[in-house]
Amino acid sequence: MNPTYQGTIMDTVDAAIERGRTALDARMRALAGRLAYADTAYALPVTYAVTGIAVRDADGAREAYRQSGNNLLIACECLMAARGGVASPYTGFIPDTVLRRLGYTLVDGSVTGLGLLVGTPENPDAAAAVCREMQEKYLLTFLAGGVVEALSGAGVRLGLDYRLVPLGPQSAHGIHFADIIARVAMMFGGVQPGDVQSLLGYAAERAKAFVVAFPGLTDEEIAFVDALRALGIPILAAGGTYEGGAWVPVAPADAVRTGMDLRGIRVTVTAIPIPMACSPAFEGKSIRKEEMYVEFGGGRTPAFELLRMRPREEVKDGAVTVLGPEVDDIPEGGALPLAILVDVAGAKMKADYEPVLERRIHTFVNYGEGSWHVAQRDLIWVRLSKDAVAKGVRIRDIGTLLAHKFKLEFPDHVDAVQVTLVTDGKKVREMLPEAREVYARRDERIAGMKDEDVETFYSCTLCQTFAPNHVCVITPERPALCGAITWLDARIAHEISPAGANQPVEKGEVVDAVLGEFLGVNRFVKKASRGEVDRISLYSMLENPMTACGCFECIAAVVPEVNGILIVSRDFPGETPLGMTFSTLAGTIGGGAQTPGFVGISKNYILSDRFLQAENGIVRVVWMPSSLKEELGDRLRAKLAERGMPDLFEKIADEVSAPTIEDLIEYLERVGHPALGMRPLI
Repeated sequence: MNPTYQGTIMDTVDAAIERGRTALDARMRALAGRLAYADTAYALPVTYAVTGIAVRDADGAREAYRQSGNNLLIACECLMAARGGVASPYTGFIPDTVLRRLGYTLVDGSVTGLGLLVGTPENPDAAAAVCREMQEKYLLTFLAGGVVEALSGAGVRLGLDYRLVPLGPQSAHGIHFADIIARVAMMFGGVQPGDVQSLLGYAAERAKAFVVAFPGLTDEEIAFVDALRALGIPILAAGGTYEGGAWVPVAPADAVRTGMDLRGIRVTVTAIPIPMACSPAFEGKSIRKEEMYVEFGGGRTPAFELLRMRPREEVKDGAVTVLGPEVDDIPEGGALPLAILVDVAGAKMKADYEPVLERRIHTFVNYGEGSWHVAQRDLIWVRLSKDAVAKGVRIRDIGTLLAHKFKLEFPDHVDAVQVTLVTDGKKVREMLPEAREVYARRDERIAGMKDEDVETFYSCTLCQTFAPNHVCVITPERPALCGAITWLDARIAHEISPAGANQPVEKGEVVDAVLGEFLGVNRFVKKASRGEVDRISLYSMLENPMTACGCFECIAAVVPEVNGILIVSRDFPGETPLGMTFSTLAGTIGGGAQTPGFVGISKNYILSDRFLQAENGIVRVVWMPSSLKEELGDRLRAKLAERGMPDLFEKIADEVSAPTIEDLIEYLERVGHPALGMRPLI
């Protein structure tokens, strides 16, 4: 956008807004050419959400702008789309698939709110402190304008992995912050394109967001930033250059607290005595080989983790012990064996809780700014970065982090925690068989559990934070559609937090065993969806399918031309034989809607005996991306062999063998896929 900012002190914000409006109007009149964002099903999302018009060119942009009453957010979006993308390190427009991957973090408490920083801070260190506080307060923060360069110069690590997302080099790129809010409303909240009142209400109530404006904004950028207030987003002026108007003046040091207070965001953070920051903001980071000082497991050394319930007298609360070499004993780039033993005691602790709490080891280790963890059980891979070790981080600090986090996160069930970290190779190898015996006993407790074996299912309403009418029903044979919660997880979560998002759902009388419809489930869903959904079928995609929020791992869709079912995973970027991408399909089923013929599912549900059994389940699957086939691999082959169809795996087409519907028809006929001869789906 063209700068018109001239001085160090604006006459008033209101005057700048009017000048900005005049300039934006003129640029909209001169706009020409095609307008588009890649990898989205929502055209220009803000414009689409406000007007219902899927803008593709300048004429469509001007019509949408006119119909919106000259909404400045629409002007900014259309003008930005005309400019094209941005180069690294900036993200520019964030694709739908990435936004959906963020979906679960937006509802599980690891993201408490959203922030946008624009302008050019006078003091980069003060801006860095603002960002660090936002990370510590579990805020997902977006950056646009000179603040990006200032933070980079101050040594702040940026990127989605650090929850500090650099949108673009100009503050006007902050429009992508608005398009994220618009898409979240349509993806997860069931807001229909063109329903501007629902959009505004949703944004104000559920998108806990605020803006921090540093100096240096142009008149046009001031007009854009001010327009965000219509979404219920307060603007905090962190500097003395913005006078008058409705912006809230703050000192940079007070910006985060003020923004959180204005949006009702409440976070209590307890400092952990280790020489690295600890926050969910670092959970998605990676530590590459060249950044690594030491690693454990990952195929180089034996490694495992085990959480055990112990009598109170056997647990010395807060004790951390390292048995074997420390960081100081090994050269840079080295590898050590590792056993992570977490012993917990508590009056309300149960053996069934062990695997659920054990999986939190992965999360907590990744909260450390310089520590990294993948996988679980005896497949773990852990790294410490060079930067962290240079700051004094040692293996012991992993134990301290874990001891504190388990006490903080599970105060009602964990009274005492002690952590033992074993880096002595001989000891690790001696202990590994015992750990594997524990894993096997746990698996036996839930192996083969069927839906008919229980009288109670569980709900998950975490996603109602963004999708108010969606209710996920979790059964032993149908995990949550996000893939993150099993029936056992939900049961234990309810025991740990009886008033939480996972509530018991009494099955009640069977209405239809094939469809998976139960009176008790229907009653619960109707109440939990505020009367929006009367009936759901747990095992069908055609008859009252379960609703979806937007966090699903995969989508199953009917392909009428071949009498079969297509499955596409969230990470597949291409088009399916239906001529639609994952994003396009997802746009039709999210937000708590029931869409017969389409349903959101988890990857593991594909392997369940209950997988869409009303439509004949896995036998009907005719297409899935090769990456998903490979991921399911041996487990899917075993399931098909169990069904007496070991050759069906190769008969399922993918994007290579059947990129189009015509190719799919030809392929299935050539290999003799059984779906072609089954009863018609439609």
